[in-house]
Amino acid sequence: MLLNKIWISFFLIGIATATVKLIGFHDTTIFKKMVDALFDSGKVGFDLALGLTGAMCIWMGIMRIGEKGGAISFISKAINPLFRKLFPEIPKNHPAVGSIMMNISANMLGLDNAATPLGLKAMKDLQSLNNEKDTASNAQIMFLVLNTSGLTIIPVTVMATMASFDSKNPSEVFLPILIATFFSTLVGLIVVAFKQKIKLYDKVIVTYLGGIIALIAALLIALHHFPKYTNLVGNVGGNLILFSFILFFFVLGIKKKVNVYEEFIEGAKGGFEVAIGIVPYLIAMLLAISVFRASGAFDVVIEGIRWFFLSLGLLHTEFVDALPVAFMKPLSGSGARGMMVETISHCGVDDFRSKLAATLQGSTETTFYVLAVYFGSVGIKKTRYALGAGLLADLAGIFGAILISYYFYSI
Repeated sequence: MLLNKIWISFFLIGIATATVKLIGFHDTTIFKKMVDALFDSGKVGFDLALGLTGAMCIWMGIMRIGEKGGAISFISKAINPLFRKLFPEIPKNHPAVGSIMMNISANMLGLDNAATPLGLKAMKDLQSLNNEKDTASNAQIMFLVLNTSGLTIIPVTVMATMASFDSKNPSEVFLPILIATFFSTLVGLIVVAFKQKIKLYDKVIVTYLGGIIALIAALLIALHHFPKYTNLVGNVGGNLILFSFILFFFVLGIKKKVNVYEEFIEGAKGGFEVAIGIVPYLIAMLLAISVFRASGAFDVVIEGIRWFFLSLGLLHTEFVDALPVAFMKPLSGSGARGMMVETISHCGVDDFRSKLAATLQGSTETTFYVLAVYFGSVGIKKTRYALGAGLLADLAGIFGAILISYYFYSI
């Protein structure tokens, strides 16, 4: 398992680096620093769990209201015309149409507990249309790349993590993540459409994608000409959109005669379980990363990357400190989350580098994991260009996150 090798490598490289420092540079405190870092990481993990639990209960409760009120169905209907064009091989009334749209809608709302089973069902439905059972079909590749690009409307876990560290404005990352994840999805879509000869200039596709691109472009152009309003848009605009979603979910729930209070409680229970479930994985990564950082190996790697970008003539290299999140995300969600938490702990939650790390965490998906689980569930062995397209989407999300972060966050 790749993550197992990475985890062990952090420890082994850290110990090797510390040994060199002890013997070669007579640093007699290095191993004490590493032991202290181990215990500190456990404390950080525990403190994070307390704050994260409350924030996750709030958001999962609200998302539960939206789910029961029919938010997934609403989004599915809204994007149906676009999906009919992106999946031309699927018959009009085939079950795969519904399961795909429900999965994508759940992912957009951050409902991972609902998205995964829907995604596995979608793959099974698509496999029934696949003539070569061990080879990924065009529709399966398009579905997987849209999943791995990680298009998210509400990044619940990221905002909850920021809140758990007492961020002055946890929702500040909302709008940048939304824009960055759109870049990722757009590039993934373009790559797959090119390979599958899907006509992106179709009026339906142009209407959907062109409309979103126009809105984002207009926003960025306006902020470029009126930079003094950037913080206002990031703070007021992001929070206003979030509360609009909350109000929308409440209206849907009331309209469907959902017991809003009871559903919030049920969702909050799920939030508690999610938060507690994250903690062991998070602490495991924090342990390895803390040893890696305390030994000095982490700084060597980061400064090496910084030197590379400086040699290219870049004047601002603050983004380098957050890049470990981007490197880890395609491999492991928990690993990337650990990198994000380590960055926040080291730099401070309201530091530019921490906000960028949070944006990177929310801008892409765990590409290797998604491909392994979804293709593995139906016995697909020949994935064709799915991995390449997914990684290109990830790369676009990383570049998008960095550029957008320099727009929205003060350095």
